[in-house]
Amino acid sequence: MPEGRWETMKRLGRKLGYVVIFFLLMMIAGVTAYLGIILFGSYAIDEKDLVMKETTSIVSEDGSELTKVFTENRESVPLEQVPEHVQQAFVAVEDQRFYEHTGIDFRSIGRALYRDIITRSAAEGGSTITQQLAKNVFLSPERTLMRKTKEVLIAVNLEHRYTKDEILEMYVNRIYFGHGAHGVQAASRLYFGKSVEELTVEEGALLAALPKGPNNYSPFQDKERAKERRDLVLRLMQEQDYITIEKMRAYQGKTVPAEQHSVADTPAYDAYVDLVLQEMEEVHGITETAVLEGGYTIVVPMDPELQQRSYETLTSPENYPDAAMNSGYALLDNDDGGILAVQGGREYVRKGYHQALRPHQPGSAIKPLAVYAPALETKSYEPYSLLADEEMSYGDYSPGNIDGVYDGEVSMFEALQQSKNAPAVWLLDQIGIDRGKEMLSAQGIDIEDEGLSIALGGLHEGISPLEMASAYRTFADSGLYTPAYAVQKVYDRSGELTAEHKPEKARVMSEQTAWYMTRMLESVVTDGTAQAGSTPTALAGKTGTTNEAADVWFAGFTADMSGALWMGGAENRESVSSSLPTALFKEMLPPDMSWTAFEQPEDVRDVEEPIQSMTAANLQAEMNFGLFGSSVTLSWEAGEDDRVHYRIYEVSGEERELVEEVEGESSYEVDRAGYFSSPEYVVIPYNPQTGEEGEATNRASTSLFSQGG
Repeated sequence: MPEGRWETMKRLGRKLGYVVIFFLLMMIAGVTAYLGIILFGSYAIDEKDLVMKETTSIVSEDGSELTKVFTENRESVPLEQVPEHVQQAFVAVEDQRFYEHTGIDFRSIGRALYRDIITRSAAEGGSTITQQLAKNVFLSPERTLMRKTKEVLIAVNLEHRYTKDEILEMYVNRIYFGHGAHGVQAASRLYFGKSVEELTVEEGALLAALPKGPNNYSPFQDKERAKERRDLVLRLMQEQDYITIEKMRAYQGKTVPAEQHSVADTPAYDAYVDLVLQEMEEVHGITETAVLEGGYTIVVPMDPELQQRSYETLTSPENYPDAAMNSGYALLDNDDGGILAVQGGREYVRKGYHQALRPHQPGSAIKPLAVYAPALETKSYEPYSLLADEEMSYGDYSPGNIDGVYDGEVSMFEALQQSKNAPAVWLLDQIGIDRGKEMLSAQGIDIEDEGLSIALGGLHEGISPLEMASAYRTFADSGLYTPAYAVQKVYDRSGELTAEHKPEKARVMSEQTAWYMTRMLESVVTDGTAQAGSTPTALAGKTGTTNEAADVWFAGFTADMSGALWMGGAENRESVSSSLPTALFKEMLPPDMSWTAFEQPEDVRDVEEPIQSMTAANLQAEMNFGLFGSSVTLSWEAGEDDRVHYRIYEVSGEERELVEEVEGESSYEVDRAGYFSSPEYVVIPYNPQTGEEGEATNRASTSLFSQGG
């Protein structure tokens, strides 16, 4: 081969080698760049960031949604739930080549880059749906070339990791639609009051029109601009063959919504929601932030009608005789302690000072809990046991009855019914302060006080309405205490049960004591200090008033529910009394309740109606003669109550000997009386409830030589 030709071939070979090397280097560089993109994107992507903040729903026991709590109002939905025409609307306006590119649309980028160079700014968008998702999740909103570069790298990586449907699903659930609505489901409810699967084509087009400028294109801000933007989306859908031109024109003829559908919660539920958030953290270990962002479904025992009714009652200015007065209220289910309704104050605001949880001085509302029930538990006292009703001093403490009237002795029944102070303090002194405190503690009320003033509610801290309601519920549940609760079940965003309330009941008092207390407290409502207002059913309860009516209470229970209402803080207290919370408590009970009497448990003794009077007068004695001896018939005028016992005594000088005791009778025959002896007799009425004797009758005697009285 000629030398010249050989040199030519060598030069061609070297050039070909260079070309091969060049292409190999280009391939290596391309692969390296792609791997770099994937590696950088993988480094920049934290999949935890893709878990969206979701709205938590609070629902009733029957599954009805009551309210929502959130930091971002969002309900994530699977893409299958989003109608195809709604998906098409987003693709048409935001990224028409979405299903063709791999995260970057070079045509759009080129156009945007050209305009950025011309304007010497990074003002042009041109981002794909995937890029928008990358920007919204992982990057700051600043407009710089560096951020744009990161956006591209992350977008390519997202396309590498996820399918198009998965990316579109994350996008429609992530984007902001204005007015606090995040995601297509929340937006659908806000703008149209319906779930996303019910959206029509023109409604879906309006939602797709919003992400570019939620405030600018909101129909609630500018109807004309919103309609123009929606109609543009419809035109793009027609140009991309998603709809026909005829349907486009029909849809463009539709109006845009003018009325915003509320996503805000009723203020009637605010106090209950705060209680739920507190219980979620303290009992179930789920922080408030986790609740607000976690997409939970929380089942609560709230009765919406009772919650609303109590809100309207306790926020009405007409129910407060003084402008400074406030209130706190709790109502529980007797079955398991579930909170049916709770109100935190007259003008309660979320995360405010919750008056239903704040301790207040209880006044006489504490007497059943700290004095009378503990006394009955000793079995040394019964409802008609006599208690001292006198002015007494206990060291430096000298309690007195409010009316200044003292009867010397009074039954427990009457002392409770009329809310007498002296007998309550005397009784606590007899049974011991520790016994009263132990019963309070067993019901979740721990106090540090050590004085007899506990009997009248003079506490250092006080008792909250929720604590009071829970303690009174113990009477309704036959002596079993159950802590109140506001969270029944908790489901996570995937529908898995993550927490559940498990009722725990503890025996605090016997069924007999609980029934005695129920009967006595029922008499407080019918004949005692709690007669104010009217009730649709049997009600038992107790009033409470502190010095100068700074605090006034009613705590009580029906066969189905137990509750407590505190009111206080009035500056002008002349017209304030416990009659106010008593009447309002009754008013807040369900108006459609049928009359339901309290059901007496088996093997429990009932409390009789008190014997109001016992008299015996005009005793007569008559001698009766017989073959084998004589007898004396005694007769007297008996009182109307045939439960009164009559004790017949034979009297000799100043001494008397019991002959017999009869019940409800007005005569008695003394057998084997002597012909010539002349004993005297008296009859004394006796109250078997209190163990108290009344006044004796006149003396009467008879013999063979002396008859009559």
